[in-house]
Amino acid sequence: MSTGSGADSAPAPDTDDTPTDPEAPDRAPRRSDGMFSSLKIRNYRLFFLGQVVSNIGTWMQRIAQDWLVLTLTASSAAVGITTALQFLPMLLFGLYGGVLVDRLRKRPTLLVTQSAMALTSLALAALTLTGQVEVWHVYVAAFVTGLATVVDNPARQSFVAELVGSGRLQNAVSLNSANFQSARLVGPAVAGLLITGVGTGWAFFLNGVSFIAPIAGLLMMRARELHSVTPSPRGKGQLREGLRYVAGRPELLWPIVLVGFIGTFAFNFPVYLSAFADDVFDGGAGVYSLFNTLMAVGSLAGALLAARRGTARLRLLIMAAVAFGALEIVAAGAPTLWLFALLMIPIGLFAMTVNVTTNTSIQMATDPAVRGRVMALYMMVFLGGAPVGAPIVGWMTDTYGARVGLATGGAIAALAAAVIGLILARVGNLRLSVGWNDGHPRMRFVPRASGGAGSNGVAAAPVPAGAAAPVPAGIASGAAGPVSRGGTRRS
Repeated sequence: MSTGSGADSAPAPDTDDTPTDPEAPDRAPRRSDGMFSSLKIRNYRLFFLGQVVSNIGTWMQRIAQDWLVLTLTASSAAVGITTALQFLPMLLFGLYGGVLVDRLRKRPTLLVTQSAMALTSLALAALTLTGQVEVWHVYVAAFVTGLATVVDNPARQSFVAELVGSGRLQNAVSLNSANFQSARLVGPAVAGLLITGVGTGWAFFLNGVSFIAPIAGLLMMRARELHSVTPSPRGKGQLREGLRYVAGRPELLWPIVLVGFIGTFAFNFPVYLSAFADDVFDGGAGVYSLFNTLMAVGSLAGALLAARRGTARLRLLIMAAVAFGALEIVAAGAPTLWLFALLMIPIGLFAMTVNVTTNTSIQMATDPAVRGRVMALYMMVFLGGAPVGAPIVGWMTDTYGARVGLATGGAIAALAAAVIGLILARVGNLRLSVGWNDGHPRMRFVPRASGGAGSNGVAAAPVPAGAAAPVPAGIASGAAGPVSRGGTRRS
């Protein structure tokens, strides 16, 4: 199962990953195709519209869940425990979920997982509206939702390629993110009104009802127009096969490691923002919703900018991650509520750039036959880091204050990005070039002039004929394709 040599490469050809509908040609979209080119495809439109409704409900529940736990316990650590329980199943079972996704048809699988999450939300709504809710009920609901997510997340991520084909994958992933962040503008605001007006229970109820939209959209899709991938047959060693696949490709491995650090320590916004709203600025649910809404404005801008880009370059991932971490450090020291709130916009923009760039580059560099397992590993590391990080940052926030907690998370993100950027540059046999362009300073990675030798002066080892070397393409500025790796061979 060979793959392209970098993040800019399309997945390896697959006999089942071919377009069956003339309205969705499997080609790289031109800039003239527009920011919303994936919406020309009927099946994707149904998926997109269903997610619009469901995502609004999801954000309503997130805000209501965090605030309910904080109300019941008056503890940021308890909010962290809730987050940890929701993502703990991904950490424990995420890889097995990916194996299942590669074996199953995506659309029926999503019908089951979406229904399970709807029932969980409705059960929590009933407990809350009847006044019987206790914090352990919220913990159980979070854990059950996490169990459904183990299969739902990699299935949804992989299903996007089946909806639009590899040619529009970058655009579709970016539009999905824009969809999610648009809902983030509406959901927290509605949740704030519901919490202060009629209580958290109605937010849970409306979220459960919102799952009707994606379920209906899945049922209305035309199966013949999907870019279907034949499910992998049951066999031994499929989990190890997926891990070996990622381990042998640095353009997959190191971005996953980076988002692991960021997801564990820097993306714990329920802990950070609830603590800043309640403790630092002495606000309430409205202030917490405001922070989330402004972050969504930045995230939406980041997603739309990503939809305009034709490629997902790893150098952009590294720069965005460094900027994201640095901005969190700056926000930690913000002296006023409004300055802190305004900083949520660029933080959201760079957070979304990291998210979309990683997701797209990994999907485009992965063979469709193992995409479920690779995306499960990515989601396990990205989301599964929360069970480890949320209690830690929750304890740190309770003990040393919200400012110290947020600054620490930002510092870890920026440092991890810088180190992994250097590793990718070394793997790609690149060096940092500093110069001037039209009177402005410019830094970029360029190929080392090694004269056929690796960076350590040893003669380059040949790459086997027909094998694409797994170069982190896109780090070198202006590179139209893969950069020579010098003496590095595929493991």
